[in-house]
Amino acid sequence: MLRRLHAEQPESFAFTPANRAWAEAQIAKYPEGRQASAIIPLLWRAQEQEGWLTRPAIEAVADMLGMPYIRALEVATFYFMFQLAPVGRIAHVQICGTTPCMLRGSEDLIEVCRRRISEEPHHPSADGLFSWEEVECLGACANAPMAQIGKDYYEDLTPESLERLLDALAAGEVPVPGSQIGRFASEPEGGPTTLTQWAGEGRQPHNGSVALALEIGDTVKRIDGTEVPLVTPWRRSAPPEEPPPVAAEEAQEPRPSEGIPADGLGITVQEAEAESAGRPDGAREPGRDARATVAPSPAGDPAPVPEQAPALLHGPARGGRRRSRGDRGDRPEARRPAA
Repeated sequence: MLRRLHAEQPESFAFTPANRAWAEAQIAKYPEGRQASAIIPLLWRAQEQEGWLTRPAIEAVADMLGMPYIRALEVATFYFMFQLAPVGRIAHVQICGTTPCMLRGSEDLIEVCRRRISEEPHHPSADGLFSWEEVECLGACANAPMAQIGKDYYEDLTPESLERLLDALAAGEVPVPGSQIGRFASEPEGGPTTLTQWAGEGRQPHNGSVALALEIGDTVKRIDGTEVPLVTPWRRSAPPEEPPPVAAEEAQEPRPSEGIPADGLGITVQEAEAESAGRPDGAREPGRDARATVAPSPAGDPAPVPEQAPALLHGPARGGRRRSRGDRGDRPEARRPAA
């Protein structure tokens, strides 16, 4: 499905101070040169702030991460969790229309949205409070049909229960998420049918996700960065360790020469440590006098070196290769008489 940016765009975008501090903390998770890995959380935070993802927001996030605009746009248009058009001020309703929910009545829920919100998806209602769309599977097939409103799932819906949810949200209330028929988690409707002797032992009133939503309180409200203190454990670093003290290099004193006893006054012939026992100083080492290390030549003049004529190059051979006088083909023993 081709997704495009909305035709009407705001002039600019800027994170709130709290959201910008959060965004910079997310970028700090990644090593230098890998800041683009924070693209999805930053786009999500921008959407939470504005309600939908605008072009200036996409470009602002790309600038923060040092990315080309087209790369950030590719991410924003690929994932359906990013809303590219304005949404309702209170909530955006996502109706699951995949097979299990469709068989259980999701088409009736869509008709409620068409009547209560707008005829077409991705268009806010006349009062601007709600918007809706049909989405693919949200993973709650056992409790179909269902819808996601805000950040929570509302399951086992009927047209009547969806109407009540919209009325409660419009009145400023936050309905209890989860099953709307009293089902616990994804148990059979009416209660468990197996292991019933342990069903009520230590059971909480609500399953985990519903209990967490009730603890948070308002799961429809958009995140603005003030919900919880900003915690960035990845920024904590131990104080730099001081380097161990470097021991002063002890001077290498000369040692007595082996096999030479001290004289009557206690004076000995001393020899200093060589810089490298395996590679004594040579004539080609920089800073040394080559004459001090080169052995003298034996007496007498050196034998004369016979002069050698320089090699001559003939014209190109038949194969196009030039041959010198040393080539095998020019040697007398290599020539053969014609047959």
